[in-house]
Amino acid sequence: MELEQDKIDLIERIIRNDRKFVNNEDLYDDFFNETCKRSMLIVQTVTSDATLEAYLKKIATTSILNVLKSEGRLRRTQSGFAPVKNVSLETVSELPDYSSMNVFYLPMDIQDTPEDLAVKKDILQRIVDTVCDIDKEFPEEKYLQLYCLRYEKGLTQIKIAQKLNLSQSEVSKRLFKLMGKVKQALE
Repeated sequence: MELEQDKIDLIERIIRNDRKFVNNEDLYDDFFNETCKRSMLIVQTVTSDATLEAYLKKIATTSILNVLKSEGRLRRTQSGFAPVKNVSLETVSELPDYSSMNVFYLPMDIQDTPEDLAVKKDILQRIVDTVCDIDKEFPEEKYLQLYCLRYEKGLTQIKIAQKLNLSQSEVSKRLFKLMGKVKQALE
């Protein structure tokens, strides 16, 4: 089977536009052959030009990666693929020694504007009012106590459980329900 000229031109354009093609132009023939070999069946079956181009882009990217890996110019890392560059020992010895350099970062103190503080205060007041309303509706759940112990005093769920004579899982469930009710009330 042979490819039509317009399909060959499309494959050439896709390969040349791939970002991995830059600095690897000497491997163009390998990229082209690999892409053609992998795309032969797709070119014969897909009729839509847009769909064909999308498929060919994926095939070309895979083909280029495979060629670069087989040529030893690319290696797999945790974050994806990284180019492999051979560095001679002479250039390594010319690099400056940064091992004794100290870097100091100044702490940044970003102040809230008065408008930000007013908005935060308003939101917190709405949350507290909502928790009070929910606590009045379900007094047996002790939602107001839970809220105060957890979010105002900063106690852990285990310490709250000990104070209220509940299990830690029950405290967790009630806090989850409370936050769900608050979110629902504020929407």
